[in-house]
Amino acid sequence: METNKVLSALCYFSIFFAGFIFPIIVYFVAENPHVKKDAKAALLSHIIPIIAIPFLFAGIFLDIGIFATGSGLPIFLLVTVGLFILINIIIVIWNVYKGIKVLL
Repeated sequence: METNKVLSALCYFSIFFAGFIFPIIVYFVAENPHVKKDAKAALLSHIIPIIAIPFLFAGIFLDIGIFATGSGLPIFLLVTVGLFILINIIIVIWNVYKGIKVLL
């Protein structure tokens, strides 16, 4: 198997073992433009859940104060946590799909 394909696939699969560190290293070390493109795409997909974390905290704090319904059911918090989990699941599936696609 070609080394560039394996390196590109590992950038996507690194969501399981190295987070966004591995794609950054590959992006700066690799010379092949296709590998750089895959490392950049993998890095962006690894950063999306990190960007969603402030929205999760906003959901927690806003539900405690402003949006509290008084019924005891934290609806805004449940929706925020549900969206956060959904985003993470979609990102993991997308990374696995792209990693397999690069290998084939």
